[in-house]
Amino acid sequence: MYKIAITGPESTGKSTLCEQLAEHYNTAFVPEFSREYLNKKNGKYSENDLTEILNGQLKLENSQVSKANKYLFCDTDPLVIWIWSKVKYGKVDLKIEKELSNHKYDLYLLTYPDLPWEEDSLRESEEKLTELFDLYLNKLQELGFPFKIVSGVGVNRLKTAITAIDESI
Repeated sequence: MYKIAITGPESTGKSTLCEQLAEHYNTAFVPEFSREYLNKKNGKYSENDLTEILNGQLKLENSQVSKANKYLFCDTDPLVIWIWSKVKYGKVDLKIEKELSNHKYDLYLLTYPDLPWEEDSLRESEEKLTELFDLYLNKLQELGFPFKIVSGVGVNRLKTAITAIDESI
């Protein structure tokens, strides 16, 4: 089984792409844990919550492994939590650092911020999408993780992702 992380700035189509890929490849996907977690807290959180969100995301990921058929698509990964912490708090908890280094995926699909912004009460960084994208890109390169950039709108975005997967795995 291949684990593929859908990663990138907020409002770049990660959730939609994750579901579309799971449908295309007839397999399971891991939804974004933080959305449910933050909705329960009315969008209020602290730095300590990021470690809880990471733990919840990884637990959810582990629960989906047995349901996967060749691929498991993960909407969010430790890199998202790492960037979130670095940007919001200027530092990263050791547990998040450790998980980022140790919890590897076979491929990272980095979503480019070329989609229209979708307003959402949990989103915080509309004006920083390009800056955030660059942080993701630099960190993936620094860590040497295998990744492909996914851009385009609608069916073209999905086709770009499918091509990236088929050529990489």
